[in-house]
Amino acid sequence: MTAPHRRELLAHCYRMTGSVHDAEDLLQETLLRAWRAFDSYDPDRASPRTWLYRIATNVCLTALKGRARRPLPSGMVAPLEDPQAPMTLGVEVPWLQPFPTDPAEVAAARGSLRLAFVAAMQLLPARQRAILILRDVLDWPAAEVAEALGTTVAGVNSGLQRARARVGESGLREDDVDEPAGARDRAVIDEYMTAFQAADLGTLRRLLVADAVLEMPPVLNWLVGRDRYIRFIARSYSMRGIDWRMLPTEANGQPALAAYNRADDGYYRAHTLQVFAVDSGAITHTVAFQDNSLFEAFSLPLSIAPE
Repeated sequence: MTAPHRRELLAHCYRMTGSVHDAEDLLQETLLRAWRAFDSYDPDRASPRTWLYRIATNVCLTALKGRARRPLPSGMVAPLEDPQAPMTLGVEVPWLQPFPTDPAEVAAARGSLRLAFVAAMQLLPARQRAILILRDVLDWPAAEVAEALGTTVAGVNSGLQRARARVGESGLREDDVDEPAGARDRAVIDEYMTAFQAADLGTLRRLLVADAVLEMPPVLNWLVGRDRYIRFIARSYSMRGIDWRMLPTEANGQPALAAYNRADDGYYRAHTLQVFAVDSGAITHTVAFQDNSLFEAFSLPLSIAPE
C-alpha cells in the first residue's frame, strides 16, 4: 500500500523541512507509524494516499518543533558589493538543501519543488507551511486540511491567508515556480559547463542576465550582478586553478552541475553541487552548495579519476 506513494511522500517531507537528509529520515518514520496504525486505518474515511499524507505532515510538524528554519544566504544577509571580500562561513546555520528529481516527479509537482519555492516555504511557521502545501500544492479541501491538522476550517483559511501574504512578501515570482527545465534550459547549462571547464569567462558572462545572483552556502557571501558573478569566478580560478570537471544532473526540477576541482594527486575532488535557474535562454540564479553529503544523495561520485 505504501510503495506507490513513497517518492511523493519524500518530496512532501522535503518541502516541509528543506532538507533531503531530514526528509529521508521522516519518510521512514512515516512508514513506521503507518505500519503501527494500519489496523485502525478506515478506507471509507480516506484513501491510502490521503491517510499517508496526514501521517507524514504530522511527523514533519513534530520534527520541526524548536528547529531553526533552513535559509539560503539571500534570506539572511544583504548581498556583498565586493566579490573579493573574505569568505564568511555560516557553520552553525542548517542550510536549505537541494533535492534530486526525475522528470515524471517534477511534472507532477507543478513547480512546487523548485528551489525558490522551497526557500520561500522556510519563511513560514511550520503549521502555515503545512497548510499552504496541503491547500495550494496538493489541492486538499479546507475541511480535509482541518481534519488532518486537528483544527477548524476557519483556522485553515486564516493560516492560508497569512501564508500566502508572507510568501508574496518574499519576492517569489511566477518564473521561480515555472515549468520544469526543458531542453533549452539544459542547453544553456551545457554551454555553461563547457565554458567553465575551459575557463572561458567571456562565454560565462554572456550566459548570465544583468542581475544574475550567485549564492554559495555554507558561505554567507552572495552576489548580485553579472560583473560581480564573473569577478568571483575569476577569483576562484586564481585560487583553485582552471582544471575542473563537471557532471550534469538535475535538482528541484532545475538543471544542475556537480563541480570537481583537480587535486594534487591528479584526481578531481567534489567541490560544489550547483543548481541553476534559467529564463529566456540566460541564467538568472545559481546556488552552489558546498556539501559533500549531497553528492551521495544525488548518487554522484566524490572523485573522478584523471583521464
